[in-house]
Amino acid sequence: MAFRTFIAFLYLLAASAATAQEFRPPPEAASGTTEKTLVTAKQHMVVAAEPLAAEAGREILRKGGSAVDAAIATELVLGLVEPQSSGLGGGAFITYWDAKSRSVATIDGRETAPAAAKPDRFLRKDGAPMAFKDAVLSGLSVGVPGLLRALHAAHAKYGKLPWKSLFEPAIRLADEGFPISPRLAALLKAENPEDFPQDARSYFFEGGSRPRAEGELLKNPDYAATLRIIADKGPDAFYSGEIADAIVAAARSAKTIPSDMTAVDIASYTAKEREPVCAGYRGRSVCGMGPPSSGALTVGAVLKLIEPFSQVHGPSALMTAPALNIIAEAEKLAYADRNRYIADPDFIAVPSGSLDDAYIAERRKLIDPNKAMAKAEAGLPPGLAKKTFGIDATFEVPGTTQVSIIDDDGNALAMTATIESAFGSHLWAKGFLLNNELTDFSFKPVDDNGVAVANRVEGGKRPRSSMAPTIVLGADGAPEIVTGSPGGSQIILYVVKTLVAMMDWGLDAQQAAALTNFGSQGGPFLIEYSLPVVWPAYELTSYGQAVTAVTMTSGVNTVARRDGMLQGGADPRREGVALGD
Repeated sequence: MAFRTFIAFLYLLAASAATAQEFRPPPEAASGTTEKTLVTAKQHMVVAAEPLAAEAGREILRKGGSAVDAAIATELVLGLVEPQSSGLGGGAFITYWDAKSRSVATIDGRETAPAAAKPDRFLRKDGAPMAFKDAVLSGLSVGVPGLLRALHAAHAKYGKLPWKSLFEPAIRLADEGFPISPRLAALLKAENPEDFPQDARSYFFEGGSRPRAEGELLKNPDYAATLRIIADKGPDAFYSGEIADAIVAAARSAKTIPSDMTAVDIASYTAKEREPVCAGYRGRSVCGMGPPSSGALTVGAVLKLIEPFSQVHGPSALMTAPALNIIAEAEKLAYADRNRYIADPDFIAVPSGSLDDAYIAERRKLIDPNKAMAKAEAGLPPGLAKKTFGIDATFEVPGTTQVSIIDDDGNALAMTATIESAFGSHLWAKGFLLNNELTDFSFKPVDDNGVAVANRVEGGKRPRSSMAPTIVLGADGAPEIVTGSPGGSQIILYVVKTLVAMMDWGLDAQQAAALTNFGSQGGPFLIEYSLPVVWPAYELTSYGQAVTAVTMTSGVNTVARRDGMLQGGADPRREGVALGD
């Protein structure tokens, strides 16, 4: 067995080296792993990507706050202590289970393009797409932030504690200082100080050149002042006045290409409550955020495609080649439809029948349990508009955070928040970073055949996302699993892995979060470097899968309800923790 594993490992190394040039390194890179154990609780639980943020959420839960209240406090701290991933300058999607009405709601806080944005936004004068990094570090990448409007909309409907009180933990930490975490320190070491404007450079780099070190106490008085204004006056104080003016000024002062964002763009932003997307799987209902996020539709399609295959079901199927092959084939089909048809529903007609049983059954016929398909093409789902769309050219990057909560009353919240790349656009206003979310649009507005791409840039439009804040309702109709992950377009792979691991393979929340990442987005079969699964990965080559071992820095954070207890699992690839009582 040892020799077989060694041979398989050598093969994967060779195959990975041969295909490495096809993949861009993740902007929010790996920073090591930390072994974690399952956490259990009875009353409530919060799982977040940084211990200080999770502590803030638990503090609110202990005061009788709702899941929404706790999420607000948690995210405001995350914007301080994990600034590379999310914050006031970004956006979020929220999936919420209201125990009183026994219903799921979803809130869209995705950033929007300025009204002046045109489809050729990321094209050079010669008509070719800009280099991705050049776009990220320009003002063109900055979308109108949506996080705060989404949090306020959720609080207005589901909050219990006063809005102002939820800001206290973050203000306290910003004033008194917080120790820089190992992950933040590692990511700063990988950054070029010259990519930041002077105020951000001074904050993150001592003397403007030395990255702040792990454990160093960092204070952010500007962030504290911003939070005090919003706590006292509400979100309108963010979307107009001095904070909004500072955002516009920062975006327009990008040293390469300035933004065309205006104060009117910011003042006109609204968060939107949209219909949740739910898909049946193993007698449960898997619910999440619909377009402009592709998360719930794509996760739902994968699960529905694989459900009848016995090779996937049961503990004995855990990480076996037959199961991995079928899951990957389903992912290829689901991503093909995602890439072609999903975008902002206020601008394009997203097909209404992507999860229809009859359509899924037809697509399932394309899966050969014993052979990998050469290339998955988009199908023709019911409800497809007569005018179809071109082949997409969007590239998403993994710089995001996940918060999962269940409160004393049984309310549940899954929120994925982001500023897109690590440190977003690197632009800075009033103590927080601005997003580069508009690079989630397709840089090419039309494909090679001249057909318009659904996810092209347009003024006021929200770029497509892969974020998948997910709540699984059990047979009793109550939340059984609350989960999600950062990871760019690979978020879908991470969420599928987690759900299959828990619902098919019998793993608990922590085991599922730690499980080797794998999957396909339509190209090679990607799998994390992991000796225990080297042989099954190698075995996949006999199915015709092009197997590539890569770094996959997920951040799965899960709360599950099992046997009358709450389980918490935090991804060992990041610094998250589960806390409960």
